[in-house]
Amino acid sequence: MTFNRRVAITAIGIALGSLAISLAAQSGETFKARLSAAVADAKTRAGLTGSGSASAILSGTKLSITGSFEGLLSPATKADLHSAVAAGVRGPVIADLTVAKTASGTISGSVDLTPAQLTSLRKGGFYIQIYSEKTPDGALWGWLLR
Repeated sequence: MTFNRRVAITAIGIALGSLAISLAAQSGETFKARLSAAVADAKTRAGLTGSGSASAILSGTKLSITGSFEGLLSPATKADLHSAVAAGVRGPVIADLTVAKTASGTISGSVDLTPAQLTSLRKGGFYIQIYSEKTPDGALWGWLLR
């Protein structure tokens, strides 16, 4: 085999290997959430403003979340990933997320999920909640959906 042919075959092999690695990295499942104010009762209605969005990528059992929010009446205090008790019914915290302690900012975090949690996630059973100083019961909510 000539030198030029070996170089070409090697280059093609490297390119195909790089493509395979890139495709494997992109094969994670993607989920999106629209974060909006969810009124729990009449007394919380006045303090609820803001909006945002988040996306989550599931790679194996690891769920990685990133997002942003804006328009809260007071600084965010915390953000969590929750699992629903039933479809559309709020439930317990699965993981704490990192949140900017401002009225507009970002959220991020990751968590390793159990097989049962993976099933729940794929059925729309997870949501993100952002809390603020004026709304300690939760200012913004968003369900992670495909």
